[in-house]
Amino acid sequence: MKDPDSKERSALKQKLKREAAKLGINLTGFANVERWEEYGYTAPEFYPQSIWPWARTVMVMGVQIFLPMLETTPSVVYSELYNTTNRMLDETAYKIANLLNTFGYRAHFFPRDCYGDISVLVKKPEAAFSHVIAGYYAGIGTIGMNHTLITKEYGPRVRMVSVITDAVITPDRIIKSNLCVGCMQCVKNCPVKAFTPSKEGLAADMDKHKCALYHQQLKGEFRYPCGKCTAVCPVGEDRKIYGRSSVTEDGIRHVRSFGSMTGGQFSVS
Repeated sequence: MKDPDSKERSALKQKLKREAAKLGINLTGFANVERWEEYGYTAPEFYPQSIWPWARTVMVMGVQIFLPMLETTPSVVYSELYNTTNRMLDETAYKIANLLNTFGYRAHFFPRDCYGDISVLVKKPEAAFSHVIAGYYAGIGTIGMNHTLITKEYGPRVRMVSVITDAVITPDRIIKSNLCVGCMQCVKNCPVKAFTPSKEGLAADMDKHKCALYHQQLKGEFRYPCGKCTAVCPVGEDRKIYGRSSVTEDGIRHVRSFGSMTGGQFSVS
């Protein structure tokens, strides 16, 4: 029989998951902050507990990126979707953190991007907090060749936000089997060739500066961000919904063609 503390932790976890689902969240996972130190994928100064010593749990929430809209990238259509998911994630994370406060716990959210402007990333392509790493530690997915979080439900077509709290919540299991299939489509279809396959692991070496420069260009053209490396990824149950259970050369041409339509600047009346 579980002790009362365990029951309380389980009850709190289920309340948070239900509330997140009501607010439109597709994926939810929990990680204890000790995993940052245990796995060491980020520098110690970026551990949640290094920034907020009272932190005990990180709740990660994700929403899907609709494949047909992503396939228009780079375009105003995908840019609007990107902005919509950003607003939704931040607002939802605020509400979850606020709910934790009403339960008597310290909590706040770390915004989905939080770098101010793409020009900042051009100068220093580094994040203060990685939702991708947090999502991996929270058991939502695994890290793919293109440095995104790969999920079985949506592949890398997921946007995420995180809530940091002092509530002790049972962590979800980390996915051990890598979901990235190593097909190299993300590497081959990157417009600026920012990825170089690594001999040391599944994730490719990434020229983050080159990627940031391209995004700065797209932002100036009002069709930011890119996302082609996520559009061509064959992983994800979402592909079946749209009749794209795999990525063929025809499918890749389909993704490429949209971006060339009037420079990606088109509207639907």
